[in-house]
Amino acid sequence: MAQAPTYITHKELKRIFPQMDEFDQKTPIYGWTEVTTNKYAAHDSGQVTQLFADGEDLGPAQSAHTDLNVEGEWFYNSAEDVCYYFSASTPSDKLMEGGEEFVGMVTQYRADESRYFDSRVDPSLPKNQLKDKSGNYDYMVVRTVGLIAASFMIKTKDHTSELATSFMEEADNNIALLNEGKAALSWQNTADAPQGTIRDVSYTDGSVRPVDTRGEYSGTFDLIRVLIVAGGAMDGTATYSVWVKDGDKLGNQQGTQVVTAEKINGDFQSLAGGLQIRFGGDTKTSVATATNEWEVEVTGRGEYVDSSDMKSIKLTRSGSPARRYYK
Repeated sequence: MAQAPTYITHKELKRIFPQMDEFDQKTPIYGWTEVTTNKYAAHDSGQVTQLFADGEDLGPAQSAHTDLNVEGEWFYNSAEDVCYYFSASTPSDKLMEGGEEFVGMVTQYRADESRYFDSRVDPSLPKNQLKDKSGNYDYMVVRTVGLIAASFMIKTKDHTSELATSFMEEADNNIALLNEGKAALSWQNTADAPQGTIRDVSYTDGSVRPVDTRGEYSGTFDLIRVLIVAGGAMDGTATYSVWVKDGDKLGNQQGTQVVTAEKINGDFQSLAGGLQIRFGGDTKTSVATATNEWEVEVTGRGEYVDSSDMKSIKLTRSGSPARRYYK
């Protein structure tokens, strides 16, 4: 059965909250008395879901205290609130603790706060968040879930903690930015998407590169491939080529070539779909490097804008629903 996603890993939570190991929620258990040979009992111990002796996880509980006959075995009687422990040495000389195994506890926090995040974001966003093309959740989502988990973790020991409050304030602000359309996630189509987003595929530092685009893309979606064919100065020596999607693949997979070895002159030049591109360098002597490559992600100017501080609504005329689009 499919499970709801968890948006943050243990390692990512540790980066956001390096002190989280200090908030292990094990509780010391005192007052052990020997009830029969090598069998000890701690009355009024409180709920014990897992027992630890000097930090060692003693494994699953036995079915009854009468089953205890091997070193380290234990049982919790919930009806009488008594924890039993079998050992040849007295537990009074050990650190006996009840609680959850730490990694399991963190796993539960990660899952719970992922669902808490889902419940707080605007219904216009997906019920479960989407991953980017690299298979990762947006850092805005990861950090916000991590802040919520850290805040709740701290509050188990100090409900008035200023650190917990500051974490939750940042999380609340992030959620408000998402709900108000003032922060965009990677999958969202933004108002400037038709102008294209340039990303390095391979680039030599200091070389001539695409620095700007002009116009709006007239298609639907593409990852346009831009390649330096001949290196050199922007004096008619350096050239570039462009590929766009075809029926089988996107431009970055070398679909259809639409610009072939055009000389780079530093002005706006042909790209694709109504867009132009301009190359530039750090200095007037900068040169282009052959085989440097970029992708330009574009979404058509007629496509629905996901991220905007203007919200879309449904309008009805003669009983037919219509959707408003914003550029």
